[in-house]
Amino acid sequence: MKICCLGAGYVGGPTMAMIAHKCADITVTVCDINESRIAAWNSDKLPVYEPGLDEVVQGARGKNLFFSTDTAKGIKEADIIFVSVGTPTKTYGANAGKAADLKFIELCARSIAENAESSKIVVEKSTIPVRTAESLKTVLAANSKPGLEFNVLSNPEFLAEGTAIEDLNDPDRVLIGGEETEGGQKAVEALVSVYARWIPRDRILTTNLWSSELSKLVANAFLAQRISSINSISALCEATGANVDEVAFAIGKDSRIGPKFLKSSVGYGGSCFQKDLLNLVYLCGHFGLPEVADYWQQVVSMNEWQRNRFTAKIIESLFNTVNGKKITMFGFAFKKDTNDTRESAAIYIGRSLLEEEAKLAIHDPEVEAEQIFKDLEVPATEEDGSPSKSVTLYKDPYAATEKSHGLAILTEWDSFKELDYQRIYDNMMKPAFIFDGRNILDHAKLREIGFKVYSIGR
Repeated sequence: MKICCLGAGYVGGPTMAMIAHKCADITVTVCDINESRIAAWNSDKLPVYEPGLDEVVQGARGKNLFFSTDTAKGIKEADIIFVSVGTPTKTYGANAGKAADLKFIELCARSIAENAESSKIVVEKSTIPVRTAESLKTVLAANSKPGLEFNVLSNPEFLAEGTAIEDLNDPDRVLIGGEETEGGQKAVEALVSVYARWIPRDRILTTNLWSSELSKLVANAFLAQRISSINSISALCEATGANVDEVAFAIGKDSRIGPKFLKSSVGYGGSCFQKDLLNLVYLCGHFGLPEVADYWQQVVSMNEWQRNRFTAKIIESLFNTVNGKKITMFGFAFKKDTNDTRESAAIYIGRSLLEEEAKLAIHDPEVEAEQIFKDLEVPATEEDGSPSKSVTLYKDPYAATEKSHGLAILTEWDSFKELDYQRIYDNMMKPAFIFDGRNILDHAKLREIGFKVYSIGR
């Protein structure tokens, strides 16, 4: 069997690496038109930071795992083609800011139809709106060579960045949706047989196409809803003197609720939650369900409010002005153990502070400088070629806090817990403020040192 994946991003690369790792007799080729990304996958510095990924890739690369820009060859040779390209929220035209932009999905379908010389199983791996498979099938049928059959499956990913390799190795479930036709069911069983090499059969769920497509959006919506719910309670805790962590622990002991995704913070981020929620809101409106759309829109609105509330607290604490003040940001990735910054709370908080004319000092263990400047929409250099006056990046966390007026913890990297905060305090401007947006530090100890501490929900 030969597998080709179109798209070498955060999902396609690790997923295909795990399949190659677990199935030595299957040849897996990951294709992408981005030459620099493919070059990175073929190098010692992978474009995706994920614990355990290097070992998996290096163990299979060059044996049965390949990364290539030759998508035509990959399509021709493959029995199963995974489509794992971006489906960002539209930024233009009708339904901008709500609907998913499916242009890359369509381009993949046209490329498959143009280059396929035999029948294929086409697997939707990207997060997509319900009934996208119908569009894929239409494009494939209208543009392919006579006599070819394309069976479209839905196989959504449920990976959590930072634990993706663990999730791929031992998933809660694998979901595969297919058409209830003879060809569709044969295609489902073909894909089931791949995953069944290492995943117990009772954890491989099969549904119809539409249930599978919708399940991914709903799963992310429910997880985001839990985060927004506990964040709404964090504000009430601050107003009443309750402790949000104690409240979360208490309710999490209820077996009907459970403890996961009840950690209050500056808000959720990442590639999926915001995009999938907005997509769900759009779909509900499209199908004439405005009340349902409003319900899910409030989850998005609460997340935005939490970020804005945190930024306002920084400004208020620093005597209602951050103009010209150095504000240190520890963390820029949307969560620890990843270099992904998509929809990171740090982006929005950073932009808001820049609008107030603060000077940002940023330290993150994994995010590249180029990505940070791009996300903040700030040039890395001034017009005269000198370094940016508004944003400075630091490899050394202690240098980042020197003469800083305030320190904001925006990503829960473990390394931040291990720093010498007495040393940090000694080198900061006084009064020295810490704004712990992740509640990961020992606040009592920080106050003993002399810090003014603000934490979420306490």
